[in-house]
Amino acid sequence: MTRHDRYPHHPRYTAALVLTAVGTLLAAGMQTGAASAAPGGHTASAKILATPRAGAAPAALSPSKHAALLKSAGAAVKSTAKTLGLGAKEKLLVKDVSQDADGTTHTRYERTYSGLPVLGGDLVVHAKSGRLTVTKAAKADLTLPDITPNVTSATVKTKALATASKAGGEQAELDGAPRLVVWAAGAKPVLAWEAVVGGFQDDGTPNELHVITDADSGKAVFQYQGIETGTGTGQFNGTVPLGTTLSGSTYQLVDGDRAGHRTYDLNQGTSGTGTLFTDDNDVWGDGTQSNRQTAGVDVAFGASATWDYYKDVFGRNGIRNDGVAAYSRAHYGNNYVNAFWDDTCFCMTYGDGSGNTHPLTALDVAAHEMSHGVTAATAGLTYSGESGGLNEATSDIFAAAVEFHANLPADVPDYMVGEKIDINGNGTPLRYMDKPSKDGASRDYWSSTLGSVDVHYSSGPANHLFYLLSEGSGAKTVNGVAYDSPTYDGVPVAGIGIDNAQKVWYRALTTYMTSSTNYAGARTATLQAAADLFGAYSPTYLAVADAWAAINVGSRIALGVNLAPVAAQISGVGQAVSLQTDAYTTNSGAGLTYSATGLPDGLTISSTGLISGIPTTLGTSDVTVTVTDDTGASATAAFSWRIANIYASATRVDIPDNAGAVESPITVTGRDGNASATTQVYVKIVHTYRGDLTVDLVGPNGTVYSLLNRSGGSADNVDQTFTVDASAQPVNGTWKLRVQDHAGVDIGYIEQWQLTP
Repeated sequence: MTRHDRYPHHPRYTAALVLTAVGTLLAAGMQTGAASAAPGGHTASAKILATPRAGAAPAALSPSKHAALLKSAGAAVKSTAKTLGLGAKEKLLVKDVSQDADGTTHTRYERTYSGLPVLGGDLVVHAKSGRLTVTKAAKADLTLPDITPNVTSATVKTKALATASKAGGEQAELDGAPRLVVWAAGAKPVLAWEAVVGGFQDDGTPNELHVITDADSGKAVFQYQGIETGTGTGQFNGTVPLGTTLSGSTYQLVDGDRAGHRTYDLNQGTSGTGTLFTDDNDVWGDGTQSNRQTAGVDVAFGASATWDYYKDVFGRNGIRNDGVAAYSRAHYGNNYVNAFWDDTCFCMTYGDGSGNTHPLTALDVAAHEMSHGVTAATAGLTYSGESGGLNEATSDIFAAAVEFHANLPADVPDYMVGEKIDINGNGTPLRYMDKPSKDGASRDYWSSTLGSVDVHYSSGPANHLFYLLSEGSGAKTVNGVAYDSPTYDGVPVAGIGIDNAQKVWYRALTTYMTSSTNYAGARTATLQAAADLFGAYSPTYLAVADAWAAINVGSRIALGVNLAPVAAQISGVGQAVSLQTDAYTTNSGAGLTYSATGLPDGLTISSTGLISGIPTTLGTSDVTVTVTDDTGASATAAFSWRIANIYASATRVDIPDNAGAVESPITVTGRDGNASATTQVYVKIVHTYRGDLTVDLVGPNGTVYSLLNRSGGSADNVDQTFTVDASAQPVNGTWKLRVQDHAGVDIGYIEQWQLTP
């Protein structure tokens, strides 16, 4: 039996806040120090109002429907891998499936390679009407010479424990033996060991430090924290409804309407589930901290309010969208000033704060922690670097959104984090979204050093973005709270309202972000989400771009017709040409007309901006492409187009690993005289470590011209045009591209090359 009672004289919920997966609310060892803020705020224009496209809304999936989609995707993993062109040693594992209202299906996969887990190998396949597109966390081809480590498991264990100790870990011990994995989140895939160190962090938060070590060199590759840190009479929430269950003659804090979410009392313990909260009359807590039920009420209400938010707004049925409830633990540890989400136990945990008298159980804390679970079940943003900051920001963003959705009189919705729990002891919030640097440590804007900042502070720019996207820049008052939000470029930003801003962020998170998404990738994901929901280059889409520019990520989009610049072109006489110009207009509903002057003989431009045909005449032309929309707005792009004698080879030639040179020939006939002093050589080589390679051009008379001499470091591939003085060479004869791999491990092949003598 589940009961929902309202007791006006007994406030029921108290909330605790720590933001981490394990996600925590606070940074371990809180940092201080000012963060710079660029130009001040401006008065913003009115909000942009729009209704999302119904077809792009997330479809509500029952547990049985969700399970059926997972089963179907699992049965098709082999064919999906083949369609995506994955290697024979790669296998897909289905992580999750979601659907849009129009039937578009988004399937998340993890990967294995020769049976080893691939960290950073996750991808999302988007399927609509038989057409597939894919979003990958890692772009590099997945190839390894072998899966035999040079570094032993024992060595890795020692290094991992030392790493945890250096980070301030206590009672450090390995959670099981290190496991072999493929690390694909770096510049190139490598065989690696993953060791997970348990114990406690320096603030008492459980430790789940993942240490990644190169299995060949023993060098440290990466590390990240698995614990993500971050309320029945409501100490913070006031009088609220509470879901309970009658068992015999005793009421339990078990919410039967929300998949049986259970709330436990750890009684200052740090392990296990503790004791289930019970009561004899179903009147819980009294609004005071000394009553242990008070914290349990706040925690339970926070869980129910967050469950309802995701279900009401997005149709999401629980954290994993599978109808299964997490559980909550109150009264963790002694003097523990934090709260956290742990994906391992699928639970939220809340401390009682300093002196065990300041519980971190406010609504935004609970929503923050549960949202770490949503992130773990979807994008899986790695809890380190820029992706870790985005992980933290996502929890702050949805914590604010849950507050606005619940709209409690005792906890008026705002754009601050932890404003109720007084973690600083002076009545100030833990974090501010309108100007994050007000906390003394968070960043307002993106910079190239952001990834080196603690994730609780590198979340600042994304929090700032969400505020700007919701409310706009400048001074304003929302629900009685005064805000004044600046922009990096000093240009105002118009908001779209929190209802639409949350929809954009949720779709970006659940549909397009992956484990390695950084700030630039998040911009791309949110713009794609805005295009899905409101249309590409709609006012809402443009507002998203403006908000990103306002935190120094990307540029604002100019109004009217925009035409991407076209680089100078060179094509072969008698060889087919296909060049797609890229244009769009911000004028809603306006069509585009394309025209071009100066095109080489044999080429034309289509109504969609595709330049194609077969060039017939040698020479160089000055080309201007003009794009005009139905309102009369236009844009132009000017570039040169040289038509020359170009000779090409598209025959694949494999490059043996750390072995002798291979050659790809091109034979030229019917030409008089010598080659040009500006002979051009286009080379496309697929290889996972270009620094291993020497690449030479060998002329018909045997002269060798060095194109690439083991330069480029660990970058992948060669896709480059080189210019050499080959004027001493006859044009006629056999030219060769010679490539040699001078080091072990990485392999590749010549895909194609072209010669313009």
